[in-house]
Amino acid sequence: MSSPPGGRSTPGLPVAAAATGADPLTPPTGHRSLPAPSARRSGGLLPGRPPGRPVLGGRIPGQQGGPVAGRAAAVPLWRRLWPLRRPALSSAVAASALAGSGVLILHLVQRQTGTTGLLVGSGLALLPLPFVLGSLAWLNRTARVPVRHLLFCLAWGACAATTVAILANGWASDFLIAHRGARGETLGAEFATPLIEEVAKGSALLVLLLPLRRRHRCEEDRPCGRWRRLLWHPGGRPAHFRPARSRPAPAGPRRARSAPRTLAAGTVLGGVTACGFAFTENALYLGRAFTADRQARLDAIGLGEAPSLRDFDGTVHTFVLRALLSPFAHPLFTALTGLGLALTLTTARRWPARLGAPLGLLLAMGLHGVWNAAAGLGTDGFLLVYGLVMVPCFAALVCFAVWAQTRRTRQSTAPGGGP
Repeated sequence: MSSPPGGRSTPGLPVAAAATGADPLTPPTGHRSLPAPSARRSGGLLPGRPPGRPVLGGRIPGQQGGPVAGRAAAVPLWRRLWPLRRPALSSAVAASALAGSGVLILHLVQRQTGTTGLLVGSGLALLPLPFVLGSLAWLNRTARVPVRHLLFCLAWGACAATTVAILANGWASDFLIAHRGARGETLGAEFATPLIEEVAKGSALLVLLLPLRRRHRCEEDRPCGRWRRLLWHPGGRPAHFRPARSRPAPAGPRRARSAPRTLAAGTVLGGVTACGFAFTENALYLGRAFTADRQARLDAIGLGEAPSLRDFDGTVHTFVLRALLSPFAHPLFTALTGLGLALTLTTARRWPARLGAPLGLLLAMGLHGVWNAAAGLGTDGFLLVYGLVMVPCFAALVCFAVWAQTRRTRQSTAPGGGP
């Protein structure tokens, strides 16, 4: 056996290649080389990589040699500096933005209520909050959403969403009143306000569920809806938005359904976001009512009338309406948005994937508009809408929560159940 120049034989090289000095990685002329089985399965040059996708660093992992021809040598600088690619940097940017919006909303509410009204309104708005959050915490036993996501949604609803809603509602109201007169105020309350507020609250779910640095690839070659392809990548989903572990499929066509944990996660995220929004909104309305009642009481004292508890009828009426009768109103609206988005992100059926998120948002806006319109129907009309619309919707949400909890418990105790 001949050896290459220098008297050393290269292990692993064919005899002909070592004798002639040919490149061992280059196939002979006229000979057809077959790719590796993993490459044939993936359809590309590397296992699991589509053809034409760049390799970071310009080298094939596990192989020595120069840069791969036709591949990108390095990641562009703008992609390295993109905040969403770095978790610590993106968390700092989100915290700074939420802190800035919190300071702004505090200033906006204090300007309308005064310092005393702000303190009283915030204290009264805190009273129903533990009951609503406790109910969502019970549902979160099924969803198991991380605490950091819940805190982000709560802060988003209390700071960012309310800031956008106050500013946008003011501009929309002024525009509609200027062009429609008295009719514009009604249009703003029944159409513009639900649209603005539900989009502002639902944006928190998109911020959590939109990893901009990855693309979606459908697992198991299933047809995926357009929304799902654009919104998600299976490798980057949090645990509560991953499909359940596969079980032995029965004979016949396979029907992919969303896991109860996924649907419960969308409901919890939407409900927690709405809890923060409802707290700030209640603080605004209660503080404004208390300031008006206090001014009326001071005027009565100046006129020589004796003060009484009836001087604060406006505050009591607002508290009963917003904190006792409808503490779950905003969580119910936004839970529909989260439920539809969870359905879009996890189902493998085409039409539910395409229509889940838009339909959930439309239902949330429609129910919100009906609730706002009920306030102008008088006491009898309000109670009618409350009994025929709000109570059944809330009962349906409670039934869904109980179903998700029961179904999740059965899946966990069954052999081979999901995580």
